[in-house]
Amino acid sequence: MDPTLWQYQFRFIMLGDSTVGKSSLLKRYTEDLFLESINQTVGVDFYVHFLEVELGVRVKLQFWDTAGQERFRSVTRSYYRNSVGGLLVFDITNRASFDHIVDWHAEVCERVQPHRVLFALLGQKSDRDALGERVVSREEAEKLARQLAMPYVEVSAKTGHNVKESFELLARRVYQGLLSGEVELQEGWDGVKCAAPQALQLQRANLAQSKTDSKSPKKCCG
Repeated sequence: MDPTLWQYQFRFIMLGDSTVGKSSLLKRYTEDLFLESINQTVGVDFYVHFLEVELGVRVKLQFWDTAGQERFRSVTRSYYRNSVGGLLVFDITNRASFDHIVDWHAEVCERVQPHRVLFALLGQKSDRDALGERVVSREEAEKLARQLAMPYVEVSAKTGHNVKESFELLARRVYQGLLSGEVELQEGWDGVKCAAPQALQLQRANLAQSKTDSKSPKKCCG
């Protein structure tokens, strides 16, 4: 199969303070590389990765890696509206980066209307927990994730721990939302693109029928 062929395209945006490791996570996921020193993002960087979300269904993931510095915020805000997924990243050794997650989340939700972004919360640099450098506990991060109605995953770009799992968790969440109708294709919106909209409608119809059949009362045999 041609690796560039896809049925769906999802746009994701990386969100969080400067130096939390957003670019390092993307480098690890898309290229399986980790650089001890990486240049700070200026404005927005762009990454692409292909994923098979289920047998025979390929998704092209586009990642917009935003700069965390305030002086670039006017640039990065322009990318919110055309994103279907958001990865909110903080550094478990940096309390301020965790405290700012609520602000990042609120800013995106305010600006994407009438569209909706599905989120995941990532606690980056989990490898430094063993060194006693953690200042944000797993419990309080999980509590925040519950309050914001999103999953929480602790990751390490350095070791690769949970990086693949976290990105693919959100991708499959968006895919299921697309099948259920929670996520809709909309004219002029680039958050999700579908190569064959008719096939999506058929998938939705089959899913709805299977749910109806499962709720139907079963007849007993005599």
